[in-house]
Amino acid sequence: MRIKTSLAALALGGMTWAGAAMAADTVTIGVSIPAATHGWTGGVNFHAAEAKERLEKAYPNLKIVIASASGPSEQANDLEDLVSVHKIDALVILPFESGPLTDPVRWVKQQGAFITVVDRGLVDEGIEDVYVAGNNPELGRVSGEYMKEAMGGKGKIVVLRGIPTVIDDQRVDAFMEVIKDTEIEVLDMKHANWNRDDGFDVMQDFLARFPEIDAVWAQDDDIALGVIEAVKQAGREDELFIVGGAGMKDIIKRVMDGDRLVPVDVLYPPAMIATAMEVTALKFVSSAPIQGSYVLGSPLITQENAKDYYFPDSPF
Repeated sequence: MRIKTSLAALALGGMTWAGAAMAADTVTIGVSIPAATHGWTGGVNFHAAEAKERLEKAYPNLKIVIASASGPSEQANDLEDLVSVHKIDALVILPFESGPLTDPVRWVKQQGAFITVVDRGLVDEGIEDVYVAGNNPELGRVSGEYMKEAMGGKGKIVVLRGIPTVIDDQRVDAFMEVIKDTEIEVLDMKHANWNRDDGFDVMQDFLARFPEIDAVWAQDDDIALGVIEAVKQAGREDELFIVGGAGMKDIIKRVMDGDRLVPVDVLYPPAMIATAMEVTALKFVSSAPIQGSYVLGSPLITQENAKDYYFPDSPF
């Protein structure tokens, strides 16, 4: 049974259980994440390394092995190494893509490891013991509701999707549900792979093909940066606005400063990898029941509240 909880309910993940004792034997947790191919995954790598240092210091018998991969095949190979070489007791994985990693994670589960899946869910349910993610349907819903209100329920938009994954589908499905009974027309949607360069290329194509675009749902802040550059190069920044997502400090600063082109953002924090690692560690350092889904919120970030989400020293 999946248990949905808010971020506030994850206070237990702060690892304040100083009195919790681990068994004498070392517990090894493998952490498999995508390489820092764009800003958000750069943040994931930063927070994973920070959590590793914090947890190993708090629990001397806890060993954390982090492996980053540049693609699905490399990540699948990393899983084999984590099992055969490092003899992991648990796996925390943010899949590069959902489909190609489902069977490799299932294999790790069959070897007896406790499984925590982060962010990009697997194709088949029931493999993971714990699922930690941002609220992807909420991200799509919040984005759609803002655009519907800002556009008065009518106009022409383009949509830039992420990587083909379960969470991309969840975001897009929720977004489309919000606008389905409006007069908002989706001119086209294409995958931009949560990547700035791809966002630039896809948006250039949209701008060349569509003389009238009222708004852009970029879904992701890395994509949004590419979209912004394409729009400015085309000299069309006065005719549309852009909604991204994640909470990148560069985008939050634009929102905070009242940039008309980027009026809002929607939160999707890369620090969720640290939450996943902390929750997984609790499985071995406490008697607390650790199973279910931990879903973090995706609030709308506006000029009025942007200062609460702006962290200039953050890597993302």
